[in-house]
Amino acid sequence: MASELTIENLSVMADLAGLNLSPDELRRLLPGVNRSKKQAAELRDLIATGDEPAASFTVAPVTRK
Repeated sequence: MASELTIENLSVMADLAGLNLSPDELRRLLPGVNRSKKQAAELRDLIATGDEPAASFTVAPVTRK
């Protein structure tokens, strides 16, 4: 897994997203952001590249007579 985000990383990301967050808000958000990042990485590791979805749909045009 990639290293955890820092307050500085989170601040840059918030700025890029147009969010105006105080240092205290960033500090309180950081543990949850890092936890979510770790959980997303764990889920990606569980999904094999060869896995297919349970069902797939193909959209076909409807022809009327």
